[in-house]
Amino acid sequence: MSKRDAPRSSDREVMRHLSRSQIFKDYERAFSEATGLPLNIRGHDSRAFSEATGLPLNIRGHDSWSPAHHGKEDRDSLASILARFNKARAACLTAQTDASREPNSTKRTVTWFAGLSESAVPVYVGDHILGFLETGEVMLKNPTKEHFATITRQLRAWGYKTDWKQLERAYFRTCVLSPDRYRAMLRLLSIFAQHLSILSNQLVVGREKEESTSMARTRQFIETHQAEPLSLGRVAHAANISRHYFCKMFKKATGMNFVDYLSRVRVEKSKTLLLNPNSRISEAAFACGFQSMTNFNRAFKRIVGRSPTQFRNSLPKLRRSE
Repeated sequence: MSKRDAPRSSDREVMRHLSRSQIFKDYERAFSEATGLPLNIRGHDSRAFSEATGLPLNIRGHDSWSPAHHGKEDRDSLASILARFNKARAACLTAQTDASREPNSTKRTVTWFAGLSESAVPVYVGDHILGFLETGEVMLKNPTKEHFATITRQLRAWGYKTDWKQLERAYFRTCVLSPDRYRAMLRLLSIFAQHLSILSNQLVVGREKEESTSMARTRQFIETHQAEPLSLGRVAHAANISRHYFCKMFKKATGMNFVDYLSRVRVEKSKTLLLNPNSRISEAAFACGFQSMTNFNRAFKRIVGRSPTQFRNSLPKLRRSE
């Protein structure tokens, strides 16, 4: 397996766990009931995910975006109708593809044909994007007869043939949100995405499926002694395995080398400690086994995608005790 293929296999495994988790099911149901909008989670390999889970979630790659309503129960929505037309669909894909190439990916909103807006919020595993939470399509302005006439003129110019009355009904019943409400909805999705990112990292750290007894014992040893100075030699000795064989087995079992795994374990522990507003960042770093703030900040930024301070500032504000 190449280095390029290995992360994808690991990501698919994490996506399967996320999609089956009760927290995702609860969020999806609550979000849909509160907003009337679908909530989708999109990974890198939609076909493999669908075949593996059999779940009615849209998992789409960067090169195969489609309207969030498409494939859901509302086949008569404006987005679903337009998605059947190649040129309108191409306009959507172009907007989405351009957005997916933006550097330093954060939550993003694209507006495609007919004034439909949809948004995607990244879910991270370690220092790379695992997938996206998506919702849409909505209008951020009230539909009007004049705007609908402009849409139909463009569609007719493209040679689109449809039931125009049905299209008009779908247009005027499209969900409309004010920009303020839409921004509030995106903040809610960002909080949820952060929770899923924490969960995904915990899944990577704690995955023990099909591991040997030695590797399970190794994981337990690292978890127990992660706050102490840990060398590869010490951990291999505890597992009663030679250093060379230990490296091969550990990489096969975890998908990463010992140093990266230990950093991930320590960073995940530090994130829990940072939830306490009375705990200093330096205290959390040293309590987790980091020997310097430089190493801690570098590892945290690489794994989480943001600095410890940025991570703490993104959490709900809690009062510090005097």
